[in-house]
Amino acid sequence: MTLSATLYTRPGCHLCDAAAANLGRLRARHPHALRLVDITSQPDLMQRYGERIPVLVIGSREYDAPLPAAVLERALQEAKIDR
Repeated sequence: MTLSATLYTRPGCHLCDAAAANLGRLRARHPHALRLVDITSQPDLMQRYGERIPVLVIGSREYDAPLPAAVLERALQEAKIDR
């Protein structure tokens, strides 16, 4: 079964763009379905994630900025173990 991951972002966020690109590169080794959510579209998400983005959510775990490739890979590995 493929992992489901959500990446909370906002337009113009270079850290968000980098995290999404790194997740794309990691997909070959760690298959996952990625949903991108623009936090600016919902006030509750802005309040919750505003200064922490990008935020990756897999299952019940949240990983917030910075999200270098090593952190993202660890998050995907941990999600496999948690299943």
